[in-house]
Amino acid sequence: MSHVLPNRLAPGVPYPLGASWDGLGVNFAVFSANAEKIELCLFDPTGRKELARLALPECTDEVWHGYLPNAHPGTVYGFRAHGPYQPQHGHRFNPHKLLLDPYARKLVGQFRWSDALFGYRMHSNRLDLSIDRRDSAPAMPKCVVVDEAFDWSHDTRPNVPWGETVIYETHVRGTSMRRHDLRAHERGTFSALSSPEFIDHLRKLGVTAVELLPVHAFLNDRFLVERDLRNYWGYNTAAFFAPEPSYLSTHRLDEMRIAIRQLHAAGIEVILDVVYNHTCEGGELGPTISWRGLDNASYYRLIPGDERHHINDTGCGNTLNVPQPRVLQMITDSLRYWATAFNIDGFRFDLGVTLGREHTGFDPGSGFFDALRQDPVLAQRKLISEPWDIGPGGYQLGNHPPGFGEWNDRYRDTVRRFWRGDAGLRPDLAARLTGSADLFNRRHRKPWASVNYVASHDGYTLADLVSYEQKHNEINGENNNDGHNENCSSNWGAEGPSDDPAIVATRARVARSLLATLFVSLGTPMLLAGDESGRTQQGNNNAYCQDNDISWIDWERAATDDGRRMTAFVARLIALRKQHPLLRETRFLFGDREVLPGVHDIGWFDERGEPLSTEAWQDTEGRALTLRRAGPGRDGETEVLLMMLNASANTLQFTPPAPQLEWYVLLDTAQSDVAPYALTAPQLSIEAHGFALLAAQPTGTADWFAAWRAAERVLATPPAEPSDIAVSTAPPDEAIGNDEVDESDEGPPQA
Repeated sequence: MSHVLPNRLAPGVPYPLGASWDGLGVNFAVFSANAEKIELCLFDPTGRKELARLALPECTDEVWHGYLPNAHPGTVYGFRAHGPYQPQHGHRFNPHKLLLDPYARKLVGQFRWSDALFGYRMHSNRLDLSIDRRDSAPAMPKCVVVDEAFDWSHDTRPNVPWGETVIYETHVRGTSMRRHDLRAHERGTFSALSSPEFIDHLRKLGVTAVELLPVHAFLNDRFLVERDLRNYWGYNTAAFFAPEPSYLSTHRLDEMRIAIRQLHAAGIEVILDVVYNHTCEGGELGPTISWRGLDNASYYRLIPGDERHHINDTGCGNTLNVPQPRVLQMITDSLRYWATAFNIDGFRFDLGVTLGREHTGFDPGSGFFDALRQDPVLAQRKLISEPWDIGPGGYQLGNHPPGFGEWNDRYRDTVRRFWRGDAGLRPDLAARLTGSADLFNRRHRKPWASVNYVASHDGYTLADLVSYEQKHNEINGENNNDGHNENCSSNWGAEGPSDDPAIVATRARVARSLLATLFVSLGTPMLLAGDESGRTQQGNNNAYCQDNDISWIDWERAATDDGRRMTAFVARLIALRKQHPLLRETRFLFGDREVLPGVHDIGWFDERGEPLSTEAWQDTEGRALTLRRAGPGRDGETEVLLMMLNASANTLQFTPPAPQLEWYVLLDTAQSDVAPYALTAPQLSIEAHGFALLAAQPTGTADWFAAWRAAERVLATPPAEPSDIAVSTAPPDEAIGNDEVDESDEGPPQA
């Protein structure tokens, strides 16, 4: 320390919450409605030695606060909360437990699993009704005061319209751990995310946004650590305002900001997958690291009349008490912080139904939704909900308020089942291809509200979807009991890898048909990272704990001929979507507009070119159909598109419906690399499990090769040369935090 610490704090102010440096000192403010006293604990720069304990001298409107003069960014701290230890009444105060500031911007040190992290004696017959008096500080990371100043250099958020958005779901660590062209310490970090090579890959693909799996600091579950595994996905938040330290190669917050700035410069938005439905503290038998010790009864939803136990609508042991005003404030403050201090473009809400629950259940007019929709900052960001949880009435697809997109698992399952050859799916598939109007055409919502996907982090990759019929999660250590049992998948003749040419060809064709369907459907398409080159998880459909080659993008495969052809095919699909406005229509279609004589904006036909009758729609054996779209093209000229889908087990001859037009075949999933060509025959042969896209422009001329050139740019790029630097499979730290505060980011660590 550069000065003598005072023996008491000045009163300070109750707002803003957290630790705020004003140039002369630091104000500390933390909410607790039921605490009797809260102490500020100050530590040395490593966080190992406690230097002082000072009581927060004031409590205003249930916010405890105090001011430390002459403190600077880099100050390391935590809290201790005094109050009743009465679990049966929902109170779990224990001053022996060091607590993270819920508003901490940065962490230093690591979680080290120990019984001392628990507020009760784990081996007591009374379980959590007992109290543990060991100091948890040696096993805890600490909070760090930061200076938020950063030169954004005129950074401008891309503001891509929803209708033009293409999302790439990826993971900060998994994106680059197998990038041999990077230095070892850069792999798995934001530094790698901003590398020119990765950004060039995104641009050539044509995606407009990256959706990052959770980047908030998180806790590795004890049971995983004991199995020598890690919580790879990170849906186990320990700090809502602090980035995961192991994702920072320099240990500086600016590294994340630089990555965002570089992505923005390339026209790519950044969406964060955020977890505000629960915390890493688990159920009543979980550790005490922050919210539980500060005010368990306020921060969490407890069972009425049995306040010892948590409501568990999340399946993760606890549920944040979102209707509580200060808890809702914490969530919205966190969102606003990421939106302003890091220029984040949007958020995907894990288990979004939980956030919209009032005490009576899910409510699209809940305080959470209202708070975001009226907020002048957050309402301008992309907001996406995972529309389910495990609580009562937990499936709410299509029931979110205007302004929200929703992950559409109905789309995922219908498209998977159709291409698997399941019967009776024509009506459901038609709805999914056209924006799921049956789910979203209410309150003037648009087709983009349907976030369409065929694979996501949660489940099979695309390659595994066509290679496995049974999950293979044995390495997760749960006897293959975890993960979904039904994946709407097919192995097409053999479980897992195969060298049978017929099986390999069928799998490739079905995978291309799945992707083609995704990018011609109305809605917002989302591509799982690595699916563009055939990444496999070896049949694991719940790889949340596999921080290894199972989960990381396989860049070596991406550099093979097969990987590059697949990547080029995806780039071609995205380019087709951009080239043809009909594929990204922002209004629902009802076939009530005649665009050309006898040609409406939308029409449905069988493979013979005959309009689908009521009987044909109801034919459970109907596995083929043609969708015709008509409307303005890119240059305003009328354009007509045909989408021919053959999910049957046989090659079929498709006849374009009347009237006769000059058709060009833009895409045929029988092959990945055939250039557009004129259809001179009266019919087009579509192979089993195949898809074709045709286009005609009755007036004017069209450049049918634009999308083809996008694919050629991918193939023209030589694969990266591998480096001889060994890949380390261990993260920069085995748990949250690093042992030193980087003073170049936060200034001198003084109090």
